[in-house]
Amino acid sequence: MKRIGVVGNSAYAGLPALLQVLSARAPELDLQLALERELQRIMPDACPLDDPSELDALLTLGGDGTLLRGARLLDGRPVPVLGINLGRLGFLTSCGGEEVERALERFAAGDFRLETRMTLQARSSREPARTWRALNDVVLHKGGFARVVHLRAYVAGDLVGAYPADGLIIATPTGSTAYNLSAGGPVVVPALDSILLTPISAHSLAVRPVVLPPNAEIELRVEDAQDELLVTVDGQVGTTFAPGDTLLVRRDDQPVQVVRFTDSGFFWRMRHKLGWAGLHDRDLDPRC
Repeated sequence: MKRIGVVGNSAYAGLPALLQVLSARAPELDLQLALERELQRIMPDACPLDDPSELDALLTLGGDGTLLRGARLLDGRPVPVLGINLGRLGFLTSCGGEEVERALERFAAGDFRLETRMTLQARSSREPARTWRALNDVVLHKGGFARVVHLRAYVAGDLVGAYPADGLIIATPTGSTAYNLSAGGPVVVPALDSILLTPISAHSLAVRPVVLPPNAEIELRVEDAQDELLVTVDGQVGTTFAPGDTLLVRRDDQPVQVVRFTDSGFFWRMRHKLGWAGLHDRDLDPRC
């Protein structure tokens, strides 16, 4: 029997009904579900998710944020992540909530493929014993005050440039369609391993995003800041940052395995989810 961990966002109204469907269908497919503590409030009799190392797969119920949280829970373990989208976008997820039974059947039968997504490792000099793993991005940014900060970025000790901006995004190809995209950074196909360095609202016409090789080791420093800055990992966790601190970011050794069921590729998802090139496949392509 395969053991499937389940994490979810309880803010979605349809989550309890979906858990009931999964709970009824899983034993028929020789699957055992292990629910995180928050979901056990909905289903108190379910098996608890106590040890991610015992999982054969992870099921995330929510949106991209829930999938990112689930990937962090795995802490680098090579466990397939099956994302069920209950939100609006779900760019990283495998399918929608209405397809959950079919998705579970196909997963149990091995009828899927895996996409390997590179991750980043970040370490701050303020907390040298602690590291963060990011599937999307590591962002150094200011707080709520409307003031430009001055940052410097180095690669292997070589100065890339000085950035008068609201902050800097260091993103994976997976994260290229997230905050990096909103900040004007390039879209990178996930199969192409690379690291993106993108300024946020740069106060200079000469500052542009840079695509770096996957083995680049990036160091960020702040030249001056009247207020404490923030380091945010995948938009969910992080730490504070002050003048004199350094942030080191490099490729992490452990990628994330994302489950896919269809032959629809990256550009299909771009058109369908983000309206790439002004096109939406919702009315043109029945696939999902």
